[in-house]
Amino acid sequence: MIDQRAVVDSAAEIADDVHVGPFSVIGPNVVIGPGSRVGPHVVINGPTRIGAENRIHQFASIGDVSQDKKYRGEDSALEIGDGNVIREYVSINRGTGAGAGVTRLGNHNWIMASAHIAHDCQVGNDTTFANGASLAGHVSVEDHVTLGGYTLVHQFCVIGAYVFSAFGSVIGKDIPPYMTVSGNPARARGLNKEGLKRHGFSEDELNHLQQAYRVLYRSENSPEKILDQLREQSASDIHLQVLVSFLEQHRRGIIR
Repeated sequence: MIDQRAVVDSAAEIADDVHVGPFSVIGPNVVIGPGSRVGPHVVINGPTRIGAENRIHQFASIGDVSQDKKYRGEDSALEIGDGNVIREYVSINRGTGAGAGVTRLGNHNWIMASAHIAHDCQVGNDTTFANGASLAGHVSVEDHVTLGGYTLVHQFCVIGAYVFSAFGSVIGKDIPPYMTVSGNPARARGLNKEGLKRHGFSEDELNHLQQAYRVLYRSENSPEKILDQLREQSASDIHLQVLVSFLEQHRRGIIR
């Protein structure tokens, strides 16, 4: 399953049915799970662990050292789950000692051409990064997020579940779950209604979230009073509880 023109280090652990295309280079301390396919001209450095059924297309750079001037060669790693599609020219760097030490990409993510995931980022499951979307270091992206083409995310930002960013968005603060954002700098534009409908949210759930959006972004009350009001509304709604939990923990301030 490994093309004779590929260069695979003897210390790499590759499942028997993994396909590796010509001129790809796989270094030591790389683990690739069953059913995965690595296209031509891919470079994978370790320590990197890649799960099952992943598709890595040509010219991707996976698991190289971080682009961080503070990095001094300390132990770091990259962990990639199962069922991801990683397209042409994508770069995903390992972590750093000053951060989490590990960059993580979960399961069933669709990472399109020329996207970049920097050191110490934590990306969940079922996300879509359109062409050129880029994360700076230490960014967290929760499940079911869609980043439009050439979206840029500042370091340490947290992007909540089911967020949608329009193309060319420049994100410099945290984004609460369920929101749509756009612009430079990015601003909240409403709920991600279409995305939520596609994921099976009911009309009642959407109405509750719409009410919460108005409280969060249209109220003139203080942040403390807004949060208290959302807590009251969330008593019997799990999605509002997720929103309140995010607001209680955000670290950079939220996009307005």
